Amino acid sequence: MAENSDFDKRITRHSKSTGSGSPDVWGIYEPDTGSIQYICADPETKKAALIDVVQDFDPKSFELSTDAMDHLLDFVKEKGLTVDRILDTHPHADHVMASALLKKRTGARNGIGEKVKDIADLWRDLYHLPDAFDVERDFDDLFADKDTFKVGNLDLRVMLSTGHTMGSITYVCGDAAFVHDTFMQPDSGTARADFPGGSTEELWNTLQAILDLPEETRLFIGHDYGSDTRDTPEWEATVATHKTENIHLKDGQTKEGYISLRDEKDKTLDLPDRMLAALQLNLRAGQLPQAESDGHHYLKLPVNKF
Repeated sequence: MAENSDFDKRITRHSKSTGSGSPDVWGIYEPDTGSIQYICADPETKKAALIDVVQDFDPKSFELSTDAMDHLLDFVKEKGLTVDRILDTHPHADHVMASALLKKRTGARNGIGEKVKDIADLWRDLYHLPDAFDVERDFDDLFADKDTFKVGNLDLRVMLSTGHTMGSITYVCGDAAFVHDTFMQPDSGTARADFPGGSTEELWNTLQAILDLPEETRLFIGHDYGSDTRDTPEWEATVATHKTENIHLKDGQTKEGYISLRDEKDKTLDLPDRMLAALQLNLRAGQLPQAESDGHHYLKLPVNKF
């Protein structure tokens, strides 16, 4: 990555609707975690879905703040949009979601994949918190594979997209697909699959299912950390581009070859510095556990389990 890069800046880009049934998409890059937050809007009704919005979290002080969310909501207001849905693709390991806060602020329904209930079961055991994480209470909608719903006049469809987690989903809206931690940009390859409940084989199957979408489909990824030659964050590429240029999948890559490549890469990666705190919040839609008798909130972190 070049010395003078834009990876420390909050950047917003507009991917324009291509016609009937196609959304306007704005991506807002959040530099602290390399996450991209999305606004998927109907050009006709101005109704919008907010996807994978970030709640700021300092892993050193454990301080939470809403700078990223506030910036995004100010942008929504500036564009004259109405928030109709609050959507997350999975319980994120590297940032805290803003789902519950957005629901309180906007009154819109919040949703995530139904298999997050299985992720909650897994992490109850890892945290030794048998009564934690009431997913059905904290999310209005728990989407199953092939579920459909509307945002304004736009039709959205849910694809189960396991591998990175056991409950990840993709939202497909016309010629746009929000593919979260599956693909990275073509020059960076694909996402990791080594977290608890992850599977490299399932990730391969997910990638192939996404590549079966029409070639002109715009794929919007969850993160960008750059490459050796690129000094600006990027988060959009078509199915056709990924087929020919993605460094983990091009040139006739086989399932066996991909699994070997991905598993070897994952062995070199550290856990995200926010992970053990973030999951404990994200399985509550980004909310803190109930305050204790002193009025403060506390997280429980496992020692020597990872």
